[in-house]
Amino acid sequence: MSQPPQPPQQPPRPEDTPPGFGAPQQPPAPGFGAPQQPPAGGFGAPTPPPPTGPPSTPPPAGPPAYGYPQTPPQQPGYGYPAAAPQQQPGYGYPQTPPQQPGYGYPGQPGQPGQPGYGYPGQPPTQPMQPQYPTPGAPGPGQPGGKKPNTQLTIIVAAVVAVALIVGGGIWYASGKDDGKSEANSGDTGGAKGSGGSATGGGGKEKAPANTAAHVLFQTPQPQVKDLTAVHGSWLTDKVYVKSGVKEIVGYDPAKGTQLWKLPLTGNVCESTTHVSADGKTAFAFESQDNGAKFASCTEVAGLDLTTGKLLWQADIKGANGDRKTRFDEVTLGAGTVAAGGLDGGAAWDLNTGKELWKPTTTADQCKDVGYGGGDALVAVRKCGDYEKPTINVQPLDPKTGQPLSTYKMVPGVQYAHIVSTKPLVLAADVGESAGDGSGISDFFSVDDKTGKLLARIPAPGDKYAADCDGTSVEKCTMVAAGGGKLFVPTEEHENASTANGSSGRTNEVVAFDLTTGQAVPGKADAGDGYKLHPLRMDGTNVIAYKDAPYDKGTQVVSIDGTTLKSTLLLENPSDRSVRGAITSFSTEFSEILYGNGRLYLGATLLSKPYSASDSDKKFLFMATGTS
Repeated sequence: MSQPPQPPQQPPRPEDTPPGFGAPQQPPAPGFGAPQQPPAGGFGAPTPPPPTGPPSTPPPAGPPAYGYPQTPPQQPGYGYPAAAPQQQPGYGYPQTPPQQPGYGYPGQPGQPGQPGYGYPGQPPTQPMQPQYPTPGAPGPGQPGGKKPNTQLTIIVAAVVAVALIVGGGIWYASGKDDGKSEANSGDTGGAKGSGGSATGGGGKEKAPANTAAHVLFQTPQPQVKDLTAVHGSWLTDKVYVKSGVKEIVGYDPAKGTQLWKLPLTGNVCESTTHVSADGKTAFAFESQDNGAKFASCTEVAGLDLTTGKLLWQADIKGANGDRKTRFDEVTLGAGTVAAGGLDGGAAWDLNTGKELWKPTTTADQCKDVGYGGGDALVAVRKCGDYEKPTINVQPLDPKTGQPLSTYKMVPGVQYAHIVSTKPLVLAADVGESAGDGSGISDFFSVDDKTGKLLARIPAPGDKYAADCDGTSVEKCTMVAAGGGKLFVPTEEHENASTANGSSGRTNEVVAFDLTTGQAVPGKADAGDGYKLHPLRMDGTNVIAYKDAPYDKGTQVVSIDGTTLKSTLLLENPSDRSVRGAITSFSTEFSEILYGNGRLYLGATLLSKPYSASDSDKKFLFMATGTS
């Protein structure tokens, strides 16, 4: 179970932070490699190596090269968490109203729904396999040892990390302009593929003739006095969009020139990764209700990404009318914008802003606590007692909010997460057994029409690296679902191959059939010193980002959904200064988007520079590309 956030760590002293072009603008990633000390001249400046810092030759024999050093210190530094951060408390601290304590307050038990796992008639459990699957072979199916990021790490870094992970959605909009369906293919999958792909599956991303990438553009971090959240980035064929300090800006996706700017009265505090087929999305931003000292996440809005036009803005007054309702998540599903929070859920029409429903709590203490979006809209509804709640997952009519079916989560689940709505895939930490802060001990594949459980797939925390924010509904990363399969990365481990005398660390992406829960033959290997991070679905293929060894450039690959073979789409420069800038955007706490041969890395949290020279090395975002 996730721990409540504590007051934030103090920023590290300048002498504790290595200088250089790629000085992290947010919590450092524990994996990209030894911190580099780039020359002062910027990307690729031809200057000699500095007198201090990591050697220019590979490290001596001993611990493996990946993530050099391969594990974080016992006491994490400023914002260092590698585990899933806690529930987003809203930008700034403290917040008003207070932090959401979970899915509702104590109440009465809800009405019974779909029988839980283990009841008569349920499909058998198919355990996930250790390291990579062998079809039909039973895995342990039980959580093992903890990841390096312990509960202590989570507690220490909670307040900083919650601001980082929100808005870290990863997707690419197809740009189809029929206005009928979602063009999402976010980190939760569900994309609509078109045509073939370089890997032979149903994806649109194809390998270019030359996969070597170069820096296209980068935007310096704006000056801030305190920790400032800048959640939200989106990509279509026409525009790359990134939130900034009290603004959202659209850029030419190839040149980086500004196309439009939308000023806001507060910072973006929540955003959805989903985009409609005609290039529209939604987000939430802050306001200071009735002269409150601290801003709260109360304003929900629709946005046209192509033009930068604010389509509408709305808020919901509480039952007594004296304050606005605070929202903890916002999503877009089947043309409806839905937001969830402590008081329940609300929804609006994406195009008009017409209010479709307000937060309500029934007599038996049931309410929507959050939603999953994409091609469908699915609610997580909590009923009854806070300590032993009943959690129902319900696909909704997006215009009325009426449930189309109901799946009752198994006993022992406090928080349910929606990995994908089409197909309907859920994740949960059953009985708080994950043991690694990931929020996942099992995945659940559900028939969205009947609410019937198709398969339950155990995901031992010491074997698999997917992650869901502890109390949030739709904030899962490093996992994708589509084409009838679930794609999950294994944890980083020693490279078993000794062909070249290598002892580097690596991981794989494995797949499971969503109908049977059984392992799919094969695996996608990251390669010695690399680590695969699934980003999103591309038709039936998976787009994945690859952390690299300290002397290599990071990559983007397409994994064939049938064969699990990888095709290289993009490889970033291994040049020291470029590598330092790229690796300052950690995979866990940055927004990573890929499309049309271009990679975009965006910050989600800005901090005050330690010095004047340090401010020149912090970036709001950067882009690389093969053309």
